[in-house]
This record gives sequence, C-alpha cells and structure tokens, in this order.
Amino acid sequence: MMMMMSNIQRSFLLLLIFLIHSMDSGECSTQNHGPASLNRSSFPAGFVFGTASSAYQIRSLMVVVERLLLTRTIVIRNDFQDYVELCYRNFGDRVKQWITVNEPLTFASLGYANGAFAPGRCSNCSGGNSGTEPYIVSHHLLLAHAAAVKLYRDKYQVIAGVDEINDGKISLEDNMRIEYYKSHLSYVQSGIMEGVNVRGYFAWSFLDNFEWSNGYTVRFGTVYVDYEDGLKRVKHWATMNEPYSYSNNGYNGGTFAPGRCSSYMGNCTAGDSSTEPYIVAHNLLLSHAVAVKIYKTKYQAYQKGQIGITIVTNWFIPKSANSVADQKAVYRMLDFLFGWFADPIIHGDYPNTMRTLVGNRLPKFTAAQSNMLKGSIDFLGVNYYTTNYAAHTLHAVKVNMSYSTDPQVTPSSLADANNESLSIEEARKDGLRIKYYHLHLSNLLDAIKEGVNVKGYYGWSFFDDFEWDAGYTVRFGMIYVDYKNNLKRYLKYSAYWFQRFLLH
Repeated sequence: MMMMMSNIQRSFLLLLIFLIHSMDSGECSTQNHGPASLNRSSFPAGFVFGTASSAYQIRSLMVVVERLLLTRTIVIRNDFQDYVELCYRNFGDRVKQWITVNEPLTFASLGYANGAFAPGRCSNCSGGNSGTEPYIVSHHLLLAHAAAVKLYRDKYQVIAGVDEINDGKISLEDNMRIEYYKSHLSYVQSGIMEGVNVRGYFAWSFLDNFEWSNGYTVRFGTVYVDYEDGLKRVKHWATMNEPYSYSNNGYNGGTFAPGRCSSYMGNCTAGDSSTEPYIVAHNLLLSHAVAVKIYKTKYQAYQKGQIGITIVTNWFIPKSANSVADQKAVYRMLDFLFGWFADPIIHGDYPNTMRTLVGNRLPKFTAAQSNMLKGSIDFLGVNYYTTNYAAHTLHAVKVNMSYSTDPQVTPSSLADANNESLSIEEARKDGLRIKYYHLHLSNLLDAIKEGVNVKGYYGWSFFDDFEWDAGYTVRFGMIYVDYKNNLKRYLKYSAYWFQRFLLH
C-alpha cells in the first residue's frame, strides 16, 4: 500500500485521525456513548479540547441581515442601532466620517435576487424569492440607515472630539504613490473648480491588504502592514483559515465572495473557473509564506509563539471498493483538496498529480518561493467535516474545464438538513452527533497511540450558525439556536455528553 502513495500521502500521516466508522441514522442515547470508557483523562496530558466558533457566523450583522426576511422592521432597526451605537461610542473620538451601509444595491440584488452573494437566496436557490426579497431587504436597509443617521445626529454629532495630529512623517519611502496622489488630486480640484460637486475623496487604501486578483504581491496601502509588536499574549498564530474554501468557492463555483466563475459553472457575471482558483490559491500560499517569514525573523524569538495555517479537507473512500480506478481516484481527490495546500507548505511544490492533470494552468513557484514555502509551519490545523465517495471519471474533460473537473473524479456525500418540522425538544436529541463524537474521538485516540502527533481537537461548532453557502439550512452546533424566537439557545444532548466527557 505504501508503495502506491503519492507525494501528498507521504505528508498525510495526520489524516490517519480521520478514520471514520460508518454510522447508521438512528438515535442513540448518551448512556450508549457515555464517558465511562472514553473521557478527557484517556488523552495525553496537555491535550486541548474545545469547540470552534466564528464571530461573524454566530452573532453579527448576518443575524440582522437574515432577520430582514423574518421579523418586523422595528426589530431590525433596533439591532442595527445597537451595532452602530457601539461603533459611535468606541470610535467617535477618532472617526469623523461615517458611512452606514456600503453598496446596499449589491447586497440586496446579488444576495437576494440571483444568490451570488451571501446569504445566497433567490428563486432558483435553496431558499428565497427573487420577485420580492430584494425589495424587502432594500426597504429595511434604508430604514436601518435612517435610524443610524438619526441616532448619530441626536446623540453623538454634537460631541467635540479630538483629532489626531498628522505630523507628515512617512515611515517608508513612497515617492511613486505620493506623486500619483498629487497628480490625481489636482484633477479632482480642477473638476470642483469647473462645477463638479465633489464632497470628499477616499484613497485606496489605508492599509496594505489582499487584492482579489494579485493577492499580496502588490501594495496599495499608505500604511505598510506588519505584525503588531504589542500582541505578546498571542502564542499561536494561524496565517489563514481554509484557503481552499475561498479559492474554490469564490473563484470556481462562485458561491462565496467575490462570486467569480465561468458561465458554465454558475450564475456569475465574470470569472474563469479553469485558471482563477489556482492563481488565487497560489497567491494565498505565497502570502502565508511571507507572513511566516516575518514572524520567524522578527518576533518568534521573544514572543516564543508558534505559527501555522489551518486548511480543510474531507476524507474519501472508493465508491466501488473493488475498483482499482476508484481507489486511485481517492488519492487524486486528496491531492487536489488537502495536497493543494499541504504539499507546497511541506515540500515546496504542488502534488505531481496536479502538475500532470492541470498542466500549464497551474502556476509555478520560483526556487526562492519554493524554499520560503517549504516547512513554513510550526503546526498544521486541519478542518474536516465529512467523508465522500470518490469515483473515477472515464473521460478527461477537454472543454469547459474547471477545478471541479480537473481531478477526473466524481465525489458524492450525504448531509443532514435543518428540519423545521421538528419541535425544539426533538431537535435537541442529537444522538447521531453524540455517536459521531464518540467514535471519532476513539479513533483519534488510537491514532495518537500509534504515534500521530496531535495536540488538540475542536468540535464544530459551539452554536448552530450561519454557514457560508448553506445559510441556516443546516445545524452543526452543540447548542440549538431558535432563529424564530429572538435567537434563544438550548443545550442539545451532545452538549451534555461533551460536558461529562471533559469532567472525567
């Protein structure tokens, strides 16, 4: 078996922890999978347990956004007022120009008319009504804007703040950008003198940031971005989370922002699914390597922290257990999903499988870039959610190529939906989740005993949440969130099981 392994399988020992038993769909009690034989004390000293969450996905403006279609206007207005008042109160002494909502048309149209932007609602999506919802959302956004303006004028605008002093110093030589702004602002001034009513000018951008098409290879900011010297308490740095999700979903299928894909892949206005996912991933990998280099050369010695990256993968099993072609398809999918990012970080280049199948569409690393990438982690975080079947595709795709067709594999899976017909009490009985955690942690412990260096496990997720491409149609949390009743929370049976697991 080892003789058949490709480059990525040699770096794939960590995924031994993903051995997943087949599970039936029946309910099971906490007694059947209690902590008596498996508990926290079964694991090595210092092993970290927790649950993962995301501020944006758990409690943010997305909650307000979803409520635009579920609640009354006064609830939406009050939620938005709470948010903007927090901003006014905490940043009002420094921020003098406020914009309540940026491009509401983009959000209302692309989010609720064609589903290209989050929350991905439209008549042809998993939920939504393109004939009404864009107008409802726009209506509520306008009312929220008006409420925010009224709050600011009534309560905060009259308070005199203290402007920060601009001493005119430039920390880095930046003559080209200075000349550009001088020239451009002279044109703006000329336009004003000729009668154009221009009330302000916003330069792009204040900070160096990630550019959609160029990654971190270009700098637009007036401030050079580096690690903050003051964050000495942070000991574990992850340069990014799931770069695959951003590259694939944002530029191959178009379901994530910025919603780019080929016309034959989805409902996108622009994009190239055969090249852009690879270009974006390439730039993300290089930005990771640069971030690691900065930390290791300037900060790690005295911060004494660690730096790594969190990537995502699924496990795959052959659709036909007796098919050699399907068995090879498993390894190709692992190369295209896990190896796409793990191989460059560990070995300095993409898997040979990808080089062969993608060809010239896959960017190349220079020798210096390869050396910078190789070994650029102190730890590797891995997000994983499910197991898929992999079946070999008989014929290579020569037209309408995309990242989805390049592996020459057809994956399939099974997911549980949010069942609105269940009562809260019934929905809390998540015996299948308990069975999953028990079986999975048992296999994780076996992997550790066999020598896999695993330092921690975080279950996804703490609360039911907003999933980027599924909205609120699926539930992952140990805590049930009632979206229809002011986000009231209820512990699921799995939360009690996990609590007992940790206390023994």
